[in-house]
Parts: sequence; structure tokens; C-alpha cells
Amino acid sequence: MTPGVPQFGLRFAQELRFFLSARHRRADEVHVSCDGTSTLGHVVQSLGVPLTEVGELTVSGRAVAPSYRPQGPGSADVAAVARPQPVASPTPPRFVLDVHLGALARLLRLVGLDAAYRNDMSDEALLEQANAEHRVLLTQDRGLLLRRALWLGAYVRGSRTDAQLADVLDRFAPPLAPWIRCMACNGMLAPVPKSEIASLLRPGTRRTYDTFMRCRSCERLFWRGAHSGRLEAVVASARAAVRTGGRT
Repeated sequence: MTPGVPQFGLRFAQELRFFLSARHRRADEVHVSCDGTSTLGHVVQSLGVPLTEVGELTVSGRAVAPSYRPQGPGSADVAAVARPQPVASPTPPRFVLDVHLGALARLLRLVGLDAAYRNDMSDEALLEQANAEHRVLLTQDRGLLLRRALWLGAYVRGSRTDAQLADVLDRFAPPLAPWIRCMACNGMLAPVPKSEIASLLRPGTRRTYDTFMRCRSCERLFWRGAHSGRLEAVVASARAAVRTGGRT
């Protein structure tokens, strides 16, 4: 803060405070110098809070845009983004995930969501794909979300993959269509006759299972094997989360 320069206060919703520096997290109001030229959105982001995570901004009880320029002493309330968050287009929302969220990408595909992922994508490539294909960028890197060029992104909360999945479903409430996407490449699955792929199966699998799916993109085969119980539980939990608005 600059002596003699008017101060402007920001009150952040509890859900946003972990983005702030440690010295600001417990403060009821964060005070910044008001230079009359910086926008409210710029001030919010300069404090570490990505605008992708921000909902309504209000000054003196009046809703304002991020482009609003504080001109003197005053304060603003910074709300968290509303949940579920609507995505105008495309519907349902499509996603692209950063290199650290590969396990989450697999679960999103399991429940039928279009989730692009590669483990060698640079930040620039992620932004380019998100913008070009209108995909929501999912990340735990706030630096990516602070990029002005990004059309839409979301900070994924949680350290465990099941918690991350629950957070994405709570935030976007997308319609689910389990078991239609390849968990490996995101391609669409199609039924394939057992007789057509029998020669590709191990003897035990050929003897035990009769129903198979094949990815139209990478041609991997899928069937409900010994591991399907765990995946069925993930699907059931996801369906319950979407039905109840993410709160199970």
C-alpha cells in the first residue's frame, strides 16, 4: 500500500481464500492501493485469485463487471463462481486436462465425458487446444488460470482422484453416459462380436467373457473383467453426485 493513496478493500468468499497469500487468508478484508486505472478484475488476479474461480463482483451492493475501475475509497465483495456453472457451448461441456491430471481424465472418460489429455502437453499447447476446441481447461496450476488468453478454465480441488472427480461433477453437473468412451484415448466404444476378436484374447478371457467393446480410435478391447467392480462403484458414485448436485 502507498501512503496517501486511497485504499480499496476486497472481501473474498471463504472458498476463494486459499488462493490468497498466507498474510491475507484470515483477513476479513484485503486492502489495496486504489490508483484509479487498474480494473477490479486485475486487482483480484494480482492477489492470486483467478477470475475463472470468481462469480459475482459487487460494489456497494451493486453488481459490477471485472472491467470496473475503483476510483476512490470503497470496498467490493468477491463471490465464488456459482455451482453448477453453466457452459453455454458446447453442451455438454468438453474438457482438456493438464499433464498432472491423467488419472482424473480416465475417470471422466469412464463416466462418458469428453476429456482430452496427453502427458506431454506444454502450457501453450493446452491453452491453444482449450480455446480452439472450446474445452474447459482443468488444472491445479493457478498460473494457467491467470492467463488472459484462456477462454474458460477451472481449478480442480482435491488431492485424491475420486475427490477431484466429485469436484468437477459438482461444478459443472454434466449429463453422464458411462461406458461409452475409451479410458485410454477418449475415443468412442462400439460393441464387437466375440467371434471377430476371439483370436486376440487370452484363453482365460475367451473362456470367461462374452461381451466386448472396441475403441473406434485406438482399437483397444474392453470388457467387464475382475476390475469392473471398482469402476462400477465409481460410476454409481458419479451418478449419485450429479443427481444431488455434487453433495452425496
